[in-house]
Amino acid sequence: MGLQIIRPDTDFDFIGLRKWAFLLSGLFILVGVLSLLIQGGPKYGIDFAGGVIVQVKFDQSIDVKELRQALKEANLPGLVIQRFGDKKDNEYLLRTSAGKLSAEKIRIMVEEQLKKNLSGKNFDIQRLEMVGPKVGADLRARALEAMFYAVLLIAIYISGRFEQRWMVAAIMAGGLALGVYVLKLLAMPMSVLIIAAMLITLVLCWYLKLNYALGAVLALIHDVLITIGIFSLLNKEFDLTIVAALLTIIGYSLNDTIIVFDRIRENLRAKISSSLARTINVSINQTLSRTLLTSGTTLVVVVCLFLFGGGVIHDFAFALLVGIVVGTYSSIYVASPILLGFNHKPEEKA
Repeated sequence: MGLQIIRPDTDFDFIGLRKWAFLLSGLFILVGVLSLLIQGGPKYGIDFAGGVIVQVKFDQSIDVKELRQALKEANLPGLVIQRFGDKKDNEYLLRTSAGKLSAEKIRIMVEEQLKKNLSGKNFDIQRLEMVGPKVGADLRARALEAMFYAVLLIAIYISGRFEQRWMVAAIMAGGLALGVYVLKLLAMPMSVLIIAAMLITLVLCWYLKLNYALGAVLALIHDVLITIGIFSLLNKEFDLTIVAALLTIIGYSLNDTIIVFDRIRENLRAKISSSLARTINVSINQTLSRTLLTSGTTLVVVVCLFLFGGGVIHDFAFALLVGIVVGTYSSIYVASPILLGFNHKPEEKA
């Protein structure tokens, strides 16, 4: 017999708490959006905003605060210092938005300040990289595009698998492609284009009554928005590793949602109740043990990555931590209740 942390006869009223859950989610999203508006958008890292990366190796241990103090007189814009690799390696990554300074000029400034303020500590510059602002903007646009198409393909897959409406899903994809083409003709920025395309996706799901897809997509948007909002509140940078984390969160959250949706579909076919709300609630309870075990074991790995993985992937692991918790929550309290809320069939009493 498999491990069960939830009793098989558990009957917790998740659906009954959906309004409180929506209120909590709305509050988190609102705070995150307000933070983004106040700060003028996400705080982009060098990958997206452009800048210079300097990797420095010392012959002895040095504290990050001491290193930052040593470079204070250089006035490097947006300087971020991270430990690189194991602590015993004594290697650090210096990230700075270059402004009008060349990569070589920044290298010279770093060397001068370290020699001046850290006398007696030998060092070697291992790597010097520069990302131009144009390249950064292109990477940012492609990252947004990748996340959008991931969500779109998920909507098509969910529609076909759970509602057996592949043709309708194809119509939705065609309608969206037309909408995106028209928006591109208007020369809109990529960020505005992606937001508009996402809204078109949601409207098409609603209009074509693709309720499973609508629930899944809204849950994914919910997870991404909350994760981005928390990063904004904590003033953390967005770079390519965070985009990778967001795409991972989308896939992980979808896996939880599909498990619940599968059970809902099975119970609807078995006609365990004439009430859709009751059927959904029973299905969530039946899959709860698996959901929590899957999330718990994944969290153990991610926590280890967060604590022992080093500074370079610290934010990546943090994004996964937030995303796994929020994704587990949304598969129970967002995706399934939305499926109930947009059900167009009149419901009988249980």
